Amino acid sequence: METDRIILRPWREEDAAALYKYASDPEVGPRAGWPPHRDIEESREVIRTLFSGEGMWAVVLKETGEAIGCAGYLPASHSNLEIAEDQCEVGYWIARPYWDRGLCTEALGLVVDYCFKEKGFSALWGDYFPDNPASGRVMEKCGFVDTGKEVMCPNLLVGSDRPVRVMRLDR
Repeated sequence: METDRIILRPWREEDAAALYKYASDPEVGPRAGWPPHRDIEESREVIRTLFSGEGMWAVVLKETGEAIGCAGYLPASHSNLEIAEDQCEVGYWIARPYWDRGLCTEALGLVVDYCFKEKGFSALWGDYFPDNPASGRVMEKCGFVDTGKEVMCPNLLVGSDRPVRVMRLDR
């Protein structure tokens, strides 16, 4: 999947150095519910375990070929939210040097198209911490609507003690 500026492709172990470079930034992970990476081996392990499954893609900048973020979806069985089996939860993050360039919106747009056209989900869900409104704006630009609900996500490694704002996109 691609746009003029990015490609979404499966993660590779060779991406570990780039992942560590950006995922070790203390401003990135906690905004998405995970702690900063401590070393390249931890990033490699994340690629092997969390990013290797279906529905998780590296956001690769075409200009450089470097992985600069992640976008994907979680089926209902792995979602932080209580959703129906024919629905999924989307997620994304982008490295700080690439914030405010519309790249997350492009990546999420590709995920949305894939989830509806290829997977046939009936609705997509997303959530964000209220102190990270930029994440909510990404979803809004892709058609998501604020449900007005805030919930706790006890499975998050960072932020499980703070509510998230819930967004939804119907087919």
